[in-house]
Amino acid sequence: MAFISSYNMSYFIFFLMLSSFLLSPSFASTTTICPFESIYQFGDSISDVGNLIREGPAGARSYAARYPYGETFFGRATGRCSNGLLMIDYFALALRLPFLNPYLGGPNMAFDHGANFAVAGSTALPPSFFMERNIHVPSTDNHLKVQLNWFHAHLNSTCQTSADCRKRLQRALVFMGEIGGNDYNYAFFQGKPIDEIRTYVPHVVREITDAVREVIQAGAIRIVVPGNFPIGCIPIYLTSFPSSDPRSYDDMQCLGGLNEFAMFHNDYLQGALEQLRQEYPHAVIIYGDYYTAFQSVIRRAPSLGFERTSLMKACCGIGGPYNYDGSRMCGSPGVPVCPNPDQHIHWDGVHLTQGAYRHMADWLLNDLLPRKVQCVW
Repeated sequence: MAFISSYNMSYFIFFLMLSSFLLSPSFASTTTICPFESIYQFGDSISDVGNLIREGPAGARSYAARYPYGETFFGRATGRCSNGLLMIDYFALALRLPFLNPYLGGPNMAFDHGANFAVAGSTALPPSFFMERNIHVPSTDNHLKVQLNWFHAHLNSTCQTSADCRKRLQRALVFMGEIGGNDYNYAFFQGKPIDEIRTYVPHVVREITDAVREVIQAGAIRIVVPGNFPIGCIPIYLTSFPSSDPRSYDDMQCLGGLNEFAMFHNDYLQGALEQLRQEYPHAVIIYGDYYTAFQSVIRRAPSLGFERTSLMKACCGIGGPYNYDGSRMCGSPGVPVCPNPDQHIHWDGVHLTQGAYRHMADWLLNDLLPRKVQCVW
């Protein structure tokens, strides 16, 4: 009973704090000009709000199913790979919609305002692609095509007719990702050379664009397709691929070669999206620039309240210059959590904190809405 009271009080206090954020000019314009009725989210751990921990015993044992994940906002683990809210939560709040429920949450969950199909660890490509290249995918088999199947099953169970579905999707915002990052992560961390991994990019982008086609053909007309993060700024990469050559690091102390790879993916994706726009002129297909949004947070970190001395360090972690050890992950016994997560960008060395996601969401909403989404109707 005491836990419930504490949780409700934390929830209430957070929304009081959040109100000023949502009523800023950028968010006010978003909520009045973009009257979306639902959001549909595909993706991986950047957006998963509880699917992985519900998909089976392995998911239930994952780190995201344990405290301290969720400690800052929910006071418990929800399956989100952070200490609190994700970008998709902030997008929903900005559009005056409820938090999306995980599709695997079951029949007792409400899906009146959309659904979240993202699964932590998922890939854009199917398992056969990785098996052919001797790459083990450890987390989940629920790749992008499976999530699309869930999407169609959801529509079939909630729409009266196909026309009803199309009408619903016309008032929806679809986030196709971020997805594809794990396709590269698994390859990098299993020793594949970067030149080989570059050859995967056309395959990954093709899966993403095929998925965009599929949701457009189902009736969606406003789709955001995010790019990859600057992976050379992430503690797991900084720890795994250290360099004794100072020239390997950029002015933010990120690994330049890995960031160039992420930009290669993003450039290829943007070219493919331009082709989709020609193919579907009635649809609004927007590139979500997660790369620049994240870099903006790093460059403005001190003014945003983040500690200058811990910009590349995990809040929840242990060991090494980046406070990250892959054999002792956040949630493992004896792994400490920093006392001030709101002053850290990185949560567990792989994912970001609620504070970082909030500022990324703010940047993205200013960039996307309403000009690019063209959501006046």
